[in-house]
Amino acid sequence: MKKTVLLIVMLLALSTTLPAQRVGYINSQTILNEMPEYISATQQIERLRKQYESQVQTEMKKVEELYKKYQQEKSLLSQQLRSERENQIITLERSAKELQRELFGQEGVMAVRSKELIEPIMNRLQTVVKEVADSDEIIMVFDISTLQGIIYSNAQFDLTQRVMNKLKE
Repeated sequence: MKKTVLLIVMLLALSTTLPAQRVGYINSQTILNEMPEYISATQQIERLRKQYESQVQTEMKKVEELYKKYQQEKSLLSQQLRSERENQIITLERSAKELQRELFGQEGVMAVRSKELIEPIMNRLQTVVKEVADSDEIIMVFDISTLQGIIYSNAQFDLTQRVMNKLKE
């Protein structure tokens, strides 16, 4: 809500103080979906995600199976054996959760790999958007795919197709 109000105030201020200035917008998702390198990168990320999820699920199933077995045999085990099995289950569960954190955490393998694959594409998109905006003397470009505060847009100021054409050059 605060972002929407701030955006409206900025646009009103710009429209009254800088009438000669122009704004435009793009739909970055439309652009990205037309870029073969983005499609390839997202496919690679999806394959890795599935592979890593499978690894984590396998480890969690081991914990679950060991726990079920322990529950079945619990009454037959001595206190010492129960304690050993419980520690074994806890250790295996911690290991599985650590693997999950290493793969899917904020600084995990997936985050790093996603950044490596997507960041160059986003930088290229940003550069082309700047070039198009500079050539048309546009002072602000909004991305309607991520900004939910825009409720109306005039197609005259849609730079999406121009950015897509320039990316293909």
